[in-house]
Parts: sequence; structure tokens; C-alpha cells
Amino acid sequence: MTQDRMTSGYRGRGLAFKLALAGGILALLAALSMAGAGPAYRTELLSLGDAFSMLRYGAYTALAAAGLGLVGLLIAAFTRRTLAALLGGLVILTSLMLIAVPWMQLQQAHSVPPIHDITTDMQDPPAFEALVEAREAAPNAVEYPGEATARQQREAYPAIQPLVLDAPLPEVLAAVEAEARDAGWEIAEVGDARLEATATTTWFGFKDDVVIRLTETSDGVRVDMRSASRLGRSDVGTNAARIRAFLEALEQRLTS
Repeated sequence: MTQDRMTSGYRGRGLAFKLALAGGILALLAALSMAGAGPAYRTELLSLGDAFSMLRYGAYTALAAAGLGLVGLLIAAFTRRTLAALLGGLVILTSLMLIAVPWMQLQQAHSVPPIHDITTDMQDPPAFEALVEAREAAPNAVEYPGEATARQQREAYPAIQPLVLDAPLPEVLAAVEAEARDAGWEIAEVGDARLEATATTTWFGFKDDVVIRLTETSDGVRVDMRSASRLGRSDVGTNAARIRAFLEALEQRLTS
């Protein structure tokens, strides 16, 4: 009987390590799948739908890895196998971190309205000129969507407002161009009082177009900005965040 228990214990120890190791392999495959989804779409190896499927299957694989890691950890704890327990814990932690990426994106998508065109001037949005052809070739419209989008923007992003700067217009325009280049945007056109550029997201390479319009007023130079995605019904808050960050950086550049 004692010999049988010892044999069972040794088997349990080996099983714990094997399960944790299998979980680690699955976690690695999940990481490769999820990390590769964006580049695969950017390089046109996959369609957007297939890239999202790759991301989803990667999350499922990470969930399976977490399950194997948990079982391995429990067996390792019962059989007092420190190495297997550490490996199982590491697999669980890694898998949960991988699962958190799409989960956080999903939560963000649910917390913002399904719009993709944000501007500081909803009554007279800055219009695209140099980027008209590029936007006409994309699914989303060139023209501002209208009052339905404006209403949702007012409710979700009330802080998106024009910026008024106490500086000469040429100085503001130079600062706008410098800030756009620092942000890594592709400049399409710089006019006497406007700038158009394209921002590309890091992971999937989504292209969002930006137009900035400067207007001289009695209080200074008013800066209006519009950021619009070429693809997708919802931008998951990206365009509003871009406008906020850009205007804050521009103001700091000119007032510091």
C-alpha cells in the first residue's frame, strides 16, 4: 500500500510539471497569435475579420493555458513540487495578462459611443481637402456625419473644445506642424492657416485623418481640430484622446 502511494505521488509530481509546461506552451502560442494579429493585418496577410478572429482565438488559447496552469498548480501544491507550482503560477499570470488585453478593449468599446469622427467645432467642422481622395477610397465618409454624431460627442466628450492661444498665427501654425511631426503623423498638407495629416495606430495600423484649422479672433488664434477614422463604426475613444493630447501638448509648447 505504501509503495502504491509513493508511486502515485511520483506520478502526480510528474503530471503537475507536464500540465504546467503544456500550459506554458499554449500561453506562448496565444501570445504569438495575439501579437501577430495586428501586423498580419497591416501587411495585408489577413483581412480585418480574419485578424480579429486570430486575436479572439489567441484569447481562447490563453484561457485554456490558464486552466492547465491552474490544474498543474493544484497538483503541484498537493504533491509539494515547488518548481511545477512556480511554473503553473507563472502560466496563470501570463495567461491572465494576455486575456486582459482584449477584455480591456471590449470594456473601452462599451464605455464610449459608436462614433468615429470627433471635432472641436460640431457646427462648422474643419473640412478635409488634401485627404479627400484617400478618404473617398475608405469605407467612412469624407463629410462630417452630422447631428447624430455631434449629440453623442457632446454627451461623451464634453471637454473637447476649441483652444484659443495668445500668439501670432504664423507662430501657432509652426507649433502645430512641429507637434504633428513629433506625434509621428504623416503630413499631407500645410496651408496658410490649416494642416492635414494622417495618424497610424501602432498595433493594427488603422489610419485616422486629422485636419487642424486656425482662425484669428479678438481673443487670439482659435485652434479647431477634427480627427476621423477611415475604417470602423467606433474608434473606441481614440480620436477624442488624440485631440485632447494634441491640444494639451500644443498649449504647453506655446506657453512654456
